[in-house]
Amino acid sequence: MELRRLIGQTSPIQVYGDTDVEVEGLETDSRLVKPGYAFVAVRGTQTDGHKYIGKAVELGARVIVCEKLPESLAEGVTYVQYEDTVDATGKLATRFFGDPTKRMKLVGVTGTNGKTTIATLLYKTFRRFGYKVGLCSTVCNYIDGEPVPTEVTTPDAVTLNRLLGKMADAGCEYAFMEVSSHAIAQKRIGGLRFAGGIFTNLTRDHLDYHKTFENYRDAKKAFFDSLPDNAFAVTNADDKNGLIMTQNTKAAVRTYSLRSAADFKAKVLEESFEGMQLSIDGKEVFVQFVGRFNVSNLLAVYGAGIMLGRKQDEMLMALSAMRPVNGRFEVIRSPKGVTAIVDYAHTPDAIANVLTTINEVLRGKGQCWIVCGAGGNRDKGKRPLMAQEAVKGSDKVIITSDNPRFENPQSIIDDMLSGLTEEQRQGVISIVDRKEAIRTACTMAASGDVILVAGKGHEDYQIVEGVKHHFDDHEVIRDCFNAVK
Repeated sequence: MELRRLIGQTSPIQVYGDTDVEVEGLETDSRLVKPGYAFVAVRGTQTDGHKYIGKAVELGARVIVCEKLPESLAEGVTYVQYEDTVDATGKLATRFFGDPTKRMKLVGVTGTNGKTTIATLLYKTFRRFGYKVGLCSTVCNYIDGEPVPTEVTTPDAVTLNRLLGKMADAGCEYAFMEVSSHAIAQKRIGGLRFAGGIFTNLTRDHLDYHKTFENYRDAKKAFFDSLPDNAFAVTNADDKNGLIMTQNTKAAVRTYSLRSAADFKAKVLEESFEGMQLSIDGKEVFVQFVGRFNVSNLLAVYGAGIMLGRKQDEMLMALSAMRPVNGRFEVIRSPKGVTAIVDYAHTPDAIANVLTTINEVLRGKGQCWIVCGAGGNRDKGKRPLMAQEAVKGSDKVIITSDNPRFENPQSIIDDMLSGLTEEQRQGVISIVDRKEAIRTACTMAASGDVILVAGKGHEDYQIVEGVKHHFDDHEVIRDCFNAVK
């Protein structure tokens, strides 16, 4: 794309050099720059891209986008100066990759818990209806049926627009995307046009980055504030922040609830570990999901589908055919009658929700076990709270490692235990080795008991001292169940 066309209407402060040059590619990572590329120098949380302008020029960059010009300007290179390159990146990426969200309907899902389930079920639902559909998710990205591995919930603006561009080029009419608070605060979604937004819930998370709950909440709210007047906003009326999210949006607001009057309403009629009989807007449907938090997720999917023009019966039939997303309340049964549940729950609220669901179905007919840990190099403040919820909702607690990353695993466990009284600690088992912790629970649990293995869900790895090692909770559980018959 010609540089003049790329930067048109993006309001740079000034331009030094030729704007008639062809831009062959766009990158914010200097290591990925190739001859003819434009390199955008972004000030990030870890490093400042301005330090790598020289490296980008050495690799053949024809265009440098920056906030501060280098002391010497390289010959044959055009420099485009912006007040805020973070803001400019999204706009430039959107234009470079052909404004993909102008060519399809993009729906964003944000909140603390439930994003993956809702986005993935919407993706599967609309594929079921016969559309070509894209998905941007924590578990995996998809260009219709083609999987594209992912490392983060919401990629950087360039990677994201490149992916959305491929979706649009492949003929996708819809795309569903998890929108993280980091992505909103860092303007990774800048320049995208959303046809709709969904709010799930808000509990403590990512305070290592946002510092305060209010900052975290406001980052989520900014997504809805930016929705256009021809979009929709489907929000959870059962969460106290649900209506706060949409109070300043221009979008058409619809609410969903299990507890109060709302545009989309559901009630649980019967439940077991096989699924639930629900009433949704007055019509009964059986779904292969468990727990009120999943009813909330399904309502969000249902509401978004209605807002996208589908009929009630179509949406209910689609929901009845869906199965849980990988690592979200997945049930594994042992030959001796023990039930294990693998769930991504990694916040105090998520742990409380899953344990509440298990106990509601158990009704005292078996014991509830939990194996859980907390991630290293993340919000330390939630660690003792997670342990408190584990003790409050379980009969037996085993605290172990999650992804220690660069932290000492025992130190993380000690942080969790610090939230418990001396008496509570006496009843808690701590085992640093996650495989051994799961094996212990599987061996000790009796017929009729339920073991929640929380925290990693879909992940098939464990990060120890910064290195990824293969580790899959599902595999460990099945091996243990097969060994204990």
